[in-house]
Amino acid sequence: MGRFEGKVAVVTGGSSGIGLEIARGLAREGARTLIFGRRQSAIDAARAEVGCGLEGLAGDVTNLADLDRLFARVRDEYGALDILVSSAGTSSGAPLPAVTEDLYDDLMDLNVKSVLFTVQKALPLLRKPASIVLIGSVTSSVGVQGCTVYAASKAAIRSFARTWALELAPSDIRVNVIAPGITGTPLVDRIRSQQAGADHLDGLIHARTAMRRLGRPEEIAAATLFLCSEESSFITGAELAVDGGFVQI
Repeated sequence: MGRFEGKVAVVTGGSSGIGLEIARGLAREGARTLIFGRRQSAIDAARAEVGCGLEGLAGDVTNLADLDRLFARVRDEYGALDILVSSAGTSSGAPLPAVTEDLYDDLMDLNVKSVLFTVQKALPLLRKPASIVLIGSVTSSVGVQGCTVYAASKAAIRSFARTWALELAPSDIRVNVIAPGITGTPLVDRIRSQQAGADHLDGLIHARTAMRRLGRPEEIAAATLFLCSEESSFITGAELAVDGGFVQI
């Protein structure tokens, strides 16, 4: 029997990259898992790849009506929720002189606003005990050039977890953050497809990552599943860096 047999899980941003690996692990270990993402084609591909235990719904996490539709689906189809993983986000950015209002609004809407309202709207459905895991970033702890707004958005995620861990502890709901280092996802692949982006990331890996390599999505997923499980029952308000030593050394 898997660790999550009989559990219901929602993973936003679950149709690709880290989110997909988390959803795959939850479904493999017995959770009825619902992924939420913008593109129906990506959701369909994820369901075909993972198979039994994975369902999907298309929508935009920055749209509150779409979030209402997501949790109405959870209520109507599953009745309640045990695990929420907020993985939807983006890592686009620019150095301070190049930051525009549009860039700021897009990043903060997707990386901050959506997380707040995803968790808020999930609360009435969460059973006791429940686990919420937010996907943050090592940039919330260290300075990285070109990440002015992105790093601030992930620092907000870290702050959310501290406050919500206190607020939700009486309801037996734990809240934690996973802080990935540079990880080989489709988003990173797109950045590395341009020479400037590849040079920047390779420089960071060489200068800051003790293990001198990209992380793998399944490595981030394994740590996330630990925080979703009863194995971490005395952990809340924490940030777990899964970064090859990017922050710790």
